[in-house]
Amino acid sequence: MQSLHPLTPSQLGEFLLHVATVRPVFIWGAPGIGKSALVQQFAESVGLACVSLLGSQLAPEDLIGVPQIEGGVSRFCPPAMIARREPYCLFLDELNACSQEVQKAFYSLIHERRIGEYHLPAGSIVIGAGNRAQDSAIVKPMSSALINRMVHVQLRVSASEWLAWAQAEGLHPLVIEYLQQRPDHLWSPPPKHEEPFSSPRAWHMLSEALQGWGTTIPDAMVDALAQGSLTPAHAAQFKAFGKLAGDRHRLDAIFKGDARWPHEPEHRDVLYFLAQAFRARLVKMLPADRKAASGDLQALVHRSKAMLRDLAQISLEMAQIAVARGDDGELPGWFLVEVIRDLPRLAEAAG
Repeated sequence: MQSLHPLTPSQLGEFLLHVATVRPVFIWGAPGIGKSALVQQFAESVGLACVSLLGSQLAPEDLIGVPQIEGGVSRFCPPAMIARREPYCLFLDELNACSQEVQKAFYSLIHERRIGEYHLPAGSIVIGAGNRAQDSAIVKPMSSALINRMVHVQLRVSASEWLAWAQAEGLHPLVIEYLQQRPDHLWSPPPKHEEPFSSPRAWHMLSEALQGWGTTIPDAMVDALAQGSLTPAHAAQFKAFGKLAGDRHRLDAIFKGDARWPHEPEHRDVLYFLAQAFRARLVKMLPADRKAASGDLQALVHRSKAMLRDLAQISLEMAQIAVARGDDGELPGWFLVEVIRDLPRLAEAAG
């Protein structure tokens, strides 16, 4: 499902309100980005109970039910969690992880809104969800007949929306402040081999674990929790960010000229985090077209080059990291030209 137009969580809610109420919807998305929670929130918003079935753990009889003999004939009795009298939202999670037999059992439920002789109450909603093949998750091919019975949509991560939610929910300040500095670390593609990776769910788990420790948590435990929850590179930078303690906004202070890059050998990991955060901020703030420059942009460019020069005096490697290509995008070419012209020692990394 590469061709689907991706929607943010807030856009998905509006989409479901207008579409899921008339047709079954299937939500595609990476693991841990909040598909299940969003369906639950949507059901609550329209006043319906949400019944969730995990496709990867179902057998056909879990849906169709078991036969009962009544008056000399058999009839199938679907399970009580499905056979409800009041309208509800039926959420078929991990639908594309089902066996083919279970998928067949979903045909009539999705298309005709019935299982055997049981019909979903009028006003009920059916929503499916699943991961994508590129996510290294449990995925099985869905038949064309099943795909064609649903409207498909793809969910994407929105750092701004997630941070607003995290603040409202009272997530751990260290998690919120870190992701405000590095919103590009909210999610990373699942690895091909077994190791933790960053996702909204992973950051939520890390927040809960940190809050369980209270206000005094040893650095070793912060390191262990981060490495057990996040992409390894993100975990290392989160640990460095934790070392900043009360000075977590040092990058802002460096931009303003009120602070300097840390130069102590024992703070090399902190310097690495700040260099990466500096680069991410430039990627976000610098326009692709130099003609869009304003007075404020001119000041930013001038200050950024001065910061790169100071950083190079402490560590040429860190300065090269700040201008090198990265997963979070590239610095605009016009800015790199100015860097190469004014700071030739960084030319190799910039190129």
